[in-house]
Amino acid sequence: MPAEAAAVRPRLRLWPGVAAAGLLILIRLGLPAFWPDQSVFGVLGGLAGAAAIIAWWLFLSRAPWIERLGAVVLIVAGLAATWPFVHVSISTGAMGGLLPLLALPPLGVAFVAWAVATERLSAGTRRATMAATILLACGAWTLAKTGGFSTNFDNDLMWRWSQTPEERLLADQAAALPPAQTAVANARAVPAPPVIPLPVAGTGAAPADPAATESDERPAVSEPRKTQAEWSGFRGPGRDGVVRGVRIDTDWTASPPALLWRRAVGPGWSSFAVQGDLIYTQEQRGEDEIVAAYNLATGKPVWSHADGVRFWESNGGAGPRATPTLGHGRVYTFGATGVLNALDAATGAVLWSRDVAAETQTRTPMWGFSGSPLVIDDAVVIAASGTLAAYDAATGTPRWTGPRSDEIESYSSPQRMTIDGVEQIVLLSGSGASGVAPADGRLLWQHAMPGSPILQPALTPDGGLLIHQMSADGGMAIRRLAVAHGPAGWTAEERWTSTALKTMSSDLIVHNGYAYGFDGSIMACVDLATGKREWKGGRYGSGQAVLLPDLDVLLVLSEEGELALVSATPGAFKELAKVPALDGKTWNHPVLAGDILLVRNGSEMAAFRMTLERR
Repeated sequence: MPAEAAAVRPRLRLWPGVAAAGLLILIRLGLPAFWPDQSVFGVLGGLAGAAAIIAWWLFLSRAPWIERLGAVVLIVAGLAATWPFVHVSISTGAMGGLLPLLALPPLGVAFVAWAVATERLSAGTRRATMAATILLACGAWTLAKTGGFSTNFDNDLMWRWSQTPEERLLADQAAALPPAQTAVANARAVPAPPVIPLPVAGTGAAPADPAATESDERPAVSEPRKTQAEWSGFRGPGRDGVVRGVRIDTDWTASPPALLWRRAVGPGWSSFAVQGDLIYTQEQRGEDEIVAAYNLATGKPVWSHADGVRFWESNGGAGPRATPTLGHGRVYTFGATGVLNALDAATGAVLWSRDVAAETQTRTPMWGFSGSPLVIDDAVVIAASGTLAAYDAATGTPRWTGPRSDEIESYSSPQRMTIDGVEQIVLLSGSGASGVAPADGRLLWQHAMPGSPILQPALTPDGGLLIHQMSADGGMAIRRLAVAHGPAGWTAEERWTSTALKTMSSDLIVHNGYAYGFDGSIMACVDLATGKREWKGGRYGSGQAVLLPDLDVLLVLSEEGELALVSATPGAFKELAKVPALDGKTWNHPVLAGDILLVRNGSEMAAFRMTLERR
């Protein structure tokens, strides 16, 4: 630019842009660092900061209008041009909004830095470098991918060409799993049955199933091993996260958990079932969804069953979400795409298989089918995103389907409960809570609380019900219900609703009149009589916990893979001990079977020997 033109061009007003960029950095990085449970505001603050920078450039910068409007056009064009070339984990992440969430804040800061650095350069140089800055800031995201993000929106960013833990596992020949067919000579896969309509609740007997075969044509069920160290499935025998009759030494300085074994595992958010010397879990390996049995003492694989399906979404990654359930010498599993299997618990031989998604005409939820099978008497009950379906536990013959819930996707599992003396199956669905009769799926009662449920309902000491919902706008609350059966029928009335436990995916635990769980990323205790919070403390992300009621202690597995002991008493928050256990994002529920603690996440699993309390 000639000197005369440079002299008449007004100086850029830089300080508002510099201030906006500084505030953006402070909010986007500072909030997650110092207040992890407010990280969502850091993400939104980053976007707001980027918007403020654009507003400064358009209305306060004094730049020539061709540069003001040109910058906005280039930003829009740069993002649009980049979108088709970014990795699928970024283009589909955050329901399709991950690229602008990631790109706009650093782009805004880079743009301010460009404005400061080139303020005295010629117009041509400024405009060329402006275009380069914007396009490079957008295009750089084609070199990245994400392994998902935590509930605090911490992205697992890596180079696009980096191997994921699953890819490293698949490349390791030593980590290959033995198939079930090698475990028993006469085991054979049962072909997938044709899709037939399930009988509607309360309409009578099931229709004849053309897929059903005589029991002597199926692989024999091995005799189940007997043991005291048994965990039948998701959150234990009562699905309440309570470990009864076990007292561990809580002085981890003197008696810390002792590592027995550690091994790589395929991705998935499944927990464990434990029977005798075998543990069962679900995982993803390439294009196969796996059910695997491992040796409890050594972690060595014993058998595996593979279904040729793969579920993946950017936020949570690949793999099954549900946990195996043990019953009748079988292991029942429900995959993320809707495949229900009954396998021989000792050998992995396929006894029967159903496509629940097709049979209930339910589309795969955004985050995959997540409900763990419930074995109740001679039936196995599945929650297909809020719709219950029951099958004969021995043959897989359809029994009944419960009332449909199509409003909002559900990720909760069916829960066996006795309320007011009546045994029933309770489910949280998109419309609220309901109880149905186990024999035929007939609706007993329902309570409206619309949302997208993930957690399990819990019984209160007086026979009431504690439920949790996450609304469409992101709001979260717990509610205590009084459910009763009288002469006029069932009633389900609200006692109170509280926002004292705003948890997303961490289940609640009830103990001695109080509920324990996570308020954001912080452990909290709530009085069940009033819904008021007693205390709040400790940061464990979206972790999970089990209760040792004999000790009044919670064993917490944090989202970052740390183990902690927390006092389950209402007086005040008290952390008794903490040790590292796993590396990486951990959403899976821990299991304590006797004195062996089992933990896993989407890339590794481990077993620890716990020192039992000396009496």
